[in-house]
Amino acid sequence: MLIAQEQDHSSISLLAEVSRTITNENDINKVLRLVLFIMSENMNMLRGMITILNRDTREIVINESFGLTEKEKERGRYQIGEGIIGQVVKTGKPVIVPNISDEPLFLDRTRSRSKAKKEGLCFICIPIKAGTEIIGTLSADRQLDPAEIAESSKKHKAEDERMDMLQYYVDQLSIIASMISQAVRLKQIAHEESTNNHQEKKSQEKLSAKSRDTEELDEESISEAERPANIIGNAKPMISLFKMIDKIAKTNATTLVLGESGVGKELVASAIHFKSRRADKPFIKFNCAALPESIVESELFGHEKGAFTGASSTRHGRFELADAGTIFLDEVGELSLPIQAKLLRIIQEKEFERVGGSKTIKVDVRVIAATNRNLEELIRDGLFREDLYYRLNIFPITVPPLRERKTDILLLADYFVEKYNAANQKGVRRISTTSIDMLMRYHWPGNVRELQNCIERAVILSEDNVIHGYHLPPTLQTAESSGTPYTGSLQQKLDAIEKEMIMEALKRTKGNMSRAAVQLGLSDRIMGLRIKKFDIDYRKFRP
Repeated sequence: MLIAQEQDHSSISLLAEVSRTITNENDINKVLRLVLFIMSENMNMLRGMITILNRDTREIVINESFGLTEKEKERGRYQIGEGIIGQVVKTGKPVIVPNISDEPLFLDRTRSRSKAKKEGLCFICIPIKAGTEIIGTLSADRQLDPAEIAESSKKHKAEDERMDMLQYYVDQLSIIASMISQAVRLKQIAHEESTNNHQEKKSQEKLSAKSRDTEELDEESISEAERPANIIGNAKPMISLFKMIDKIAKTNATTLVLGESGVGKELVASAIHFKSRRADKPFIKFNCAALPESIVESELFGHEKGAFTGASSTRHGRFELADAGTIFLDEVGELSLPIQAKLLRIIQEKEFERVGGSKTIKVDVRVIAATNRNLEELIRDGLFREDLYYRLNIFPITVPPLRERKTDILLLADYFVEKYNAANQKGVRRISTTSIDMLMRYHWPGNVRELQNCIERAVILSEDNVIHGYHLPPTLQTAESSGTPYTGSLQQKLDAIEKEMIMEALKRTKGNMSRAAVQLGLSDRIMGLRIKKFDIDYRKFRP
């Protein structure tokens, strides 16, 4: 019993570490290498391999490995049905080899296991699937602890105990294979593209093919085809995000969009859908926190006529409406545990029953979920299912907060000015220097949504087609919000506003003090006194 508890604890720690790696790393090569390293540390694994099937050449090659040299890795090539790895790709079923020296199908094509080391070495090979398609394998060499085997022998159950232990590792590897399947799918696509391009253009395309094969995110540039049409941004974190969206969109991966409130998680989900092969199919959105728990189940899964008081007719749920398309579940961390169980079934089995019904309904729906909560903390508190988390977290994508992409603030502000000019029949043409400084200093806890609200308010308040600092909300002008303490009196604040208005007038008149004075309703003498008081150099506004 104690051993089983230790195994459960070890398994949870292993899967949690793998999940964190997938969440925190954008480089797919690095993700797969780290996963193999984590397995070696937690599973006493001597060697590990991730192989990928090239659907064009029908060849299975080792893509990432642990414990193999580059030469050994290069030798690891198989045809479908050839050896243990080829058999797993052909059948889609895991294979356990308790002792590789007794298994004629074990080819050891890498020649990484000498005869002396084969005795007592077991080999486990798990298929990696994308839906029902086999795209590769995850395999591991493991030397069982001699003390464990000796203890089993005393109980006259050596073989049974050994197979139980191996089955435990099969279960672990199967979950990890599911977690990395979409990363492997992207590697498969890149590998096939690389192979095809190499065959077609042997010299000129070699460098670019290699670049695609590495799948490293280029943070310096992005093509227009990769850039989502509905998201604005040129900052490096956004370029990385756009490239990840472009890669994820090509798959049917269940995707978890992470990020603070207001960063635009719904826009990311929309971009993934409309760049995917499901773009012409339904895109159904549902906020899991917007309705009482009693209504959520009916909204998601539908209900039969008479299922409860007020159910006067059969109702199709959001999952039925999204059939063949995509469903976006916002605030998924707010779902109750019973609803989470039903959601897990839909993701795994693609089927459910309506509330009050017994008929099983099959659907083909891609699930994109989003949350601003820490799901790992919710798991520890017993508020979120661990198995659902691993299913949702197959391909996590994090949207950066606005404070990490400050170079995009003015770009977004200009966009919102145009938007609310049109909505409110206004003619705001620019944002004052003081306002820009305030926008750039602020830490934006509400992210893009807060910026949007600020600009909408400022456009409405503007009377001279310019957004001034005093048009922005007070939160942008306080010490706590902007990080620029202000301890002055009311007169000092009024002076600051007056100085800003004079500088704006000088900008409009290109440094002409007389014309600026007329615009502000001041005499030339008073204008001169104000220029001197605020130490403004009017000449710097001249062309």
